[in-house]
Amino acid sequence: MACLKSFGAQAASCNDPRMASEDMSWYAVRCVFDTGFEADDAGHRVYEERITLWRAGGFDEAIALAGAEARRYDAVIQDYPVGRYLGLAQAYKLFDEPGVGAEIFSLMRGSPLEPDEYLDRFFDTGSEHQRGLDELSGVAAGLPEDVATGVRDAAEDEEQV
Repeated sequence: MACLKSFGAQAASCNDPRMASEDMSWYAVRCVFDTGFEADDAGHRVYEERITLWRAGGFDEAIALAGAEARRYDAVIQDYPVGRYLGLAQAYKLFDEPGVGAEIFSLMRGSPLEPDEYLDRFFDTGSEHQRGLDELSGVAAGLPEDVATGVRDAAEDEEQV
């Protein structure tokens, strides 16, 4: 279940009784930052999304902890011209203990877009600052064999597309 809190205003879903929890659970919280960098000559800005992990008694506490950490992160970012936390925090309560293969974040949204359009609009816009699978295939040498094989296979699949 996800809970959205933005600019200090709480979304109705955060008030849902199913979101309340008296026990300490693990939460992943995604916060969004304006880096102050320009991505290109057109003046597009570079934004950073960070997901941090928290042990908390509920969504509100996890969001408060992540928000405080986001403001500290703002204060120490030396490489960013601006480095400004935008106040958006999305929390996800983990169903399992954190560990290898554990789901740490999930966000669902409805969209009229077809799958390829959806990916292009939200995840593969061409403006992302990320490493490609071709770069990762060179990293595979230092990984456990089963993981290295998966990285190499993914890189080969990308080349065939």
